[in-house]
Amino acid sequence: MEFAELIKTPRVDNVVLHRPFYLAVEGTLCLTGHHLILSSRQDNTEELWLLHSNIDAIDKRFVGSLGTIIIKCKDFRIIQLDIPGMEECLNTASSIEAFTLGGQGGRITRSGDRDHPG
Repeated sequence: MEFAELIKTPRVDNVVLHRPFYLAVEGTLCLTGHHLILSSRQDNTEELWLLHSNIDAIDKRFVGSLGTIIIKCKDFRIIQLDIPGMEECLNTASSIEAFTLGGQGGRITRSGDRDHPG
C-alpha cells in the first residue's frame, strides 16, 4: 500500500496547536507520507514539522464537534491538536496511527498508552 492511500484527509484548516510553555498557534495541518506539518497563517510564526517516526502514542478526545489529538513523542514532547469537525479529526488520527503504529505492530488503546491498555 502506498503512503498516499493511508492519508484520508491530507489538509485541515483552523487547527489549533497547544504545547507546554508556548502560546497556542492556529494554522493549517498537512499530512505527508513522512511528516505532520502545521503552518500558521501569521507572519513570522514558526512551523511544526514532526516526523511520523518520532510519534510514540496518540490519544483522541471529542467534545461536541471539536476533536482533540494528543501526541506523545519519543523525545518526551507532548503536542495537542484541536481539530474542528469530528470526521476530520478521526481521519487525521487514523492516518497518523497507520503511519506511526501500523508498521510497528503497535496499537492505540483508549488511554493512549500502548504498553498499559485500559
